[in-house]
Parts: sequence; structure tokens; C-alpha cells
Amino acid sequence: MRIDAAVLRAADAPYSIEPVELADPGPGELIVKIAGTGMCHTDLLGRAPDMLPKPVILGHEGAGVVEAVGPGVPLAPGTPVVLSFDSCGDCANCRAARPGNCASMAPLNMFSAPLDGRPRATGADGGALNNRWFGQSSFATHALATVRNAVPVDGVVGPDTPLELLGPLGCGMQTGAGSVLVALGVRPGDSIAVFGTGAVGLAAVMAARIAGATRIIGVDTNPARLDLARELGATHVLHGDDEDIPGQIRAIVGSEGVQYALDTTAVPEVVASAVAALRTTGVCGLVGVGGAEYRLDPGLLLMGRTVRGIIEGDVVPQTFIPRLVELWKQGRFPFDSLIGTYPLSDVGRAEADAVSGKVVKPVLLPESP
Repeated sequence: MRIDAAVLRAADAPYSIEPVELADPGPGELIVKIAGTGMCHTDLLGRAPDMLPKPVILGHEGAGVVEAVGPGVPLAPGTPVVLSFDSCGDCANCRAARPGNCASMAPLNMFSAPLDGRPRATGADGGALNNRWFGQSSFATHALATVRNAVPVDGVVGPDTPLELLGPLGCGMQTGAGSVLVALGVRPGDSIAVFGTGAVGLAAVMAARIAGATRIIGVDTNPARLDLARELGATHVLHGDDEDIPGQIRAIVGSEGVQYALDTTAVPEVVASAVAALRTTGVCGLVGVGGAEYRLDPGLLLMGRTVRGIIEGDVVPQTFIPRLVELWKQGRFPFDSLIGTYPLSDVGRAEADAVSGKVVKPVLLPESP
């Protein structure tokens, strides 16, 4: 079928809106007509030299309506879905309800190339386009997804639900909220410090309030983001450039430190600060994506502190995303307050505004060809 997509042809090139020929869905695949797609910080990895094969269609926070299905897909055309990350469903971690730790996580999500080498999208020049970014490549009017990463939400949305705004639940929002509610298991009365109050960090702040944490501390260098953190549930905020952040956190929660910390920055010095702010049995979750090595005080770990990586909040999207929709409908998870919308044709401005911090979560709205 003929669609339009935002194509990145080189790491330093602007996006170009191009006509694309998309293959019919095969076994376990479906085509989703996109209502809206969030732009996630991870999409910026497409700009890293040699990170992804080009040309590529990015986008991995899509939401829309099923338009066509291949063999073995139990979803009917017309079903509203939120698209999330892909997983194999067969490895030990998938069978243990840990799809974020799927043995095939990287090839299914991060490489963007078709696993069988057979192009599924071609440009007007007949050249192949890579369209397997997180199993969806949803910076487009339509996306080819899989039964594993399409989450039906027909049971929790109605005709008046703005489906175009739900895409961010598929990655950034579920990463932040899932890290707090599932991976870390924050409980009523607990304390948590969230380092970095972008989209993921603010989702974590909202989730900590839902969980009943009594001390929720947001740490960032952007005063506007700290103000947002306060509005969304942070009981305290700290400027990340201030001295002795761990000491300031202990002054807030008591000399022991926080039970939980969540780092969304992947900045080594910030991670070290997050670990140093923990009480002796505390747990620090790492969700930031970066390439620098971390240097941690072994004495801190010896005393019982835990540092763990978290992928996509350790959630099962098919159960967790509908849960977030319900919380949003109740006004308890107002993630839509972070969204700024842009037409798909304005993807370059959306990217610039995300990088500059002008908007927390851009959402691209395509127009069908």
C-alpha cells in the first residue's frame, strides 16, 4: 500500500516526507493506521553515526487503528491499539513475563533492518527503507507492526478518547511509570529520588504519587522541569548543579537516605550521586541510555545497596498500558499535560523542540495520503 513517512537518509540530514510503498502484512503482522506518534529521546539514536542503517523510518510510540492483518493475528480491523516494543514471545524471559529482557531485544527493536533481509518498505526510487525500528517505524501515516507489540485498548477507550495522544504510553510513559510501580515496586510510605525530569522522569514522579510514596524528590538542572515535577507530584525538588545532592536528599528524608532512586540521564556523575543517596538497603534503577562507563563506590554496594538496569519498566505492555489509560481517565496520570502536537510534516521542528527542552513530549500527527 502507498503511505507517507518521515525518512531519515543520513545521520546529519533533515527528515524528508516521502511516499513509501509498504508491504502487505505477513504472518503475525498487522498494518496500523497511525493517529499519532510520540517522539522519544531514543529516536535521537538515529542521529548517531553508524548507529542505524540508513535510510530509516523512525518512531516507536505509535497509536492508531488496525487496518489490515496477516495470518495468525487475532485483532480485527478497526481495533484501536497502542504500539510498544517488540519481543519474541518464546525465550525464557518472555515466558517469564519479562519481554523487556527478551533474548532478541536488540535485533527486534534496535537494528531497524528486516530480520529476514527482505525489504518491507520501498521509496519512490525503488530503494529499500528500513522500517523495523522497535517493530513499528511509526513516523508515518501507517506502520507495519507485530502481534507482539500491538496492544489493543478497545476495552478502555471510547469514541471520544483522543487516540492520537496515547502513543507515548508505549515507551516513555510506561518506562517511567513501570520502573516505579513494577520494577522497583514502590509502596505507600516509601521515598524515591528521580534524577532527570524529562518525559520518563516525570512519568516516574506521577507513578510515585500513585504508589503513595511520601517523599518524592525530583532532581534536574532545568527549573521549568522542576516546576512541572512539583505540579505532578514531587514533594521536593533539587537543582542538579547544586553541591552535595546526596547530602541534600538525606536532609529531606533523614540520615539514612532514600529507599529508591531512578536515573534517567545515563550521566556517570549523576548515577554515582543517585547511588550515594540510597539508604543501605536501597535500590537504584537505571533507565538512561548512554555510552560512558559508570564508576561506583564499592563500599556503598558492599553495605547492601543494589543497582539494576530496567528496560521498558519491566512491564508486560498488554496489561500495563491499559492500566495507564485507566489511571489517565481518572485524572491520576495526566501524561497528556506534557504533550505538544505537531503535523508529521513538521517533524524537524518537533525534534528541535525536544532537544532544546521547549516541549517535554512531542507527538506527530500524520495526514493520510
